Formats: sequence, C-alpha cells, structure tokens
Amino acid sequence: MGTLEWVAASIPAVMWVGLLLAPWHPWSTRERIEPDPHAGPVDLSEITVLIPARNEADVIGLTLAGLQAQGSGLQVIVVDDQSSDATAQVAASFPNTRVVSGQPLPQGWAGKLWALEQGKAHVRTPMTLLLDADIQLQPGLLAALLAHKLGDNRQFVSLMADLRRTSFWDRLLLPAFVYYFKLLYPFSIANSSSRLVAAAAGGCILVDTQALERAGAFASLRNALIDDCTLARQVKNAGYRTWLGLSRGVVSLRPYGTLGSIHDMVARSAFTQLGYSTVVLLVVTVLFALAYGLPFVVLGWPQAWRLGVIALVASMLSYLPMLRYYRMSLAWALLLPVGAALYLGMTWSSAIRYWRGVRSRWKDRTYST
Repeated sequence: MGTLEWVAASIPAVMWVGLLLAPWHPWSTRERIEPDPHAGPVDLSEITVLIPARNEADVIGLTLAGLQAQGSGLQVIVVDDQSSDATAQVAASFPNTRVVSGQPLPQGWAGKLWALEQGKAHVRTPMTLLLDADIQLQPGLLAALLAHKLGDNRQFVSLMADLRRTSFWDRLLLPAFVYYFKLLYPFSIANSSSRLVAAAAGGCILVDTQALERAGAFASLRNALIDDCTLARQVKNAGYRTWLGLSRGVVSLRPYGTLGSIHDMVARSAFTQLGYSTVVLLVVTVLFALAYGLPFVVLGWPQAWRLGVIALVASMLSYLPMLRYYRMSLAWALLLPVGAALYLGMTWSSAIRYWRGVRSRWKDRTYST
C-alpha cells in the first residue's frame, strides 16, 4: 500500500480521535440543568413569560399548566399570531395570562420574531422568559434555571428541549440532531467569553429584559430564521454573558414520528445554517463522506483495515454520552452513519428548496429568497 493510501486511510481515524480528544469536549453532556421537583416555593414575580403562538390549541394548555406549577407571581403573555384555531381561547382560560392579538405579519419579518416584538412591548419585569408554545417545563425547572442564571452571573441562559421520541425515526434522528448541534456550536466555547461561538436554544431562554433592549431585539434580527443563535450573537456582542445547556425538564410537545416530519423540521433551516453557501455545502458533503463513508471503504484494505475500525469505534464512542443522557440503548450508536446520511440528504433538500426560491416554510407561511 502506497503513501497516499495510508494517508487516505488515516483521515477518518484522525478526525474522530481528534474529536474525542478536543479540549472543549463537544460530544459531552456536562452542560445541563435539571429541575428539582422537591424545591420549596419560589417567587417568580420578576419574570414575564413571552410565548408566541400560532395554531397551538392542542398543546398551549399543557405549556401553560406547566408554568402554573413553577412558582408564584409569574406573569404570562401569549401573543396569538393570527391563529385560525382556539389558541387564544385556551390561553385566556389560565390565570395570570394575558393574550395579545397579533397584527398581520409585515414584509421582512419572520413570524415568530414579529410575535415576540409585539409581546415585548407589554413586558414590565427585569427578566423575560422566551418560551415556545409547544414547550412544557417540568416542576422546579424555572427555579433551577433562575438559580443558575443568578449564581453564575449570566444575563442570557437557554436550555435545549428534550425532543419526543415515540417512533423508530425519532430515536434514530432526534438525539443525533442535538449531537450535531453541539458539534456545530460547542457549548463550552459558546458559554465562554470568546465571541467565536454564540448559540442558544430558542424554545427556552431566560434573559434580562435590559439585555434584550440593548441588543436590539427583536427588530435587529427581524428576518432571521435561526433566531435563537442570532439573538445569542446579538446579546454576546452587546457585552453580556450567555449560557446554553441541556435539560430533560424542558419537554417538547411537538410530535414528529415520521421521517417526513423530521425532514421538514431540518430542511427549513439547514441551508440557512450554512449561510446559503454552495461552497460550504460541498465542504460539508466531503467531510461527511470522509467521516462516515471512508471508514467502511478502508475496512476492505488488507493493510489498513484497523484504521477503519478505529474511526468507526471512535465515532460511536463520541455519540454514547448523548444516548446515555437521553436514556436510550447504546446500540443506537451503530446506526449513527445511517442518521448522518439522512441528515446530509435533508441539508441538500434544504439547499434545493432555496435554489427554487423557497427560503423556508413553517406554520403555513413561506419565506421566499
């Protein structure tokens, strides 16, 4: 075997072993906040919850019921974003909940950000909790989130939701979704003072209201489709400290269940993550081919097959912490290359949508290029 073959065989092994040894540990689940259901009563009167909701009548009740169990004094504002169902009526039936009727979407705004902009005008408390309408907080979660924010002197803290896993496709792809997000936005770097990486999970963000104002939210990012990471970038650039972690106490009520529904979730923003760059898309494709495809090719090379084994084992080892965290069988690591191939295909699907003139499609709204 020649030198070039040895170099080619070693590439995936170096990639995966390097990932395992990276000092920022992008594969780990050490950044986390879990609720304490036995915590005593907590005063939440300095927090207003801001919920943008469009046609969420089937889940908004569970979301608001979860908030009722968090503590006393919590104020809730639900912005009904032109819903055609009973979202507003369900929300209005809960105490300490104000429903704001959203105005028609102006040109150049993303729907969620326009709803948040309207709701922000009614916030009078020092802190704001930005919460998606399909996110249910488990008892004690908000108290734990607040304690972490104050104890660590952060102005912006967010938690990635635990996505529902009710089908084969959910179990194959949703933990991998969080895994790839952490590889793309290493939490330890995002949580540091470095401005190299800024990231957030938009489903649950507790932020100082003043920080929102000084960062120019939400008008300054009005057309952002990846609004959470864009907002984190704005807040971090304004000189504030951000933090992002995982939690099993932030539960997504959104059902996926099928490959098609997960595809729609990923494809609506995957090419946006790449800055709509065809060059970056091609680079990502090559990297996935080297990381996931080449090891199987190397297994067939008599003198270098061990390097293929090392690459495959290292890749699966990097996925095990995520599987443990979500209490799933470690055997799912064997299917990581399958999930990777599907995610690459979804990214190409997102790019093809964009080239056809559709920037994104969500909640019966199409954002054109």
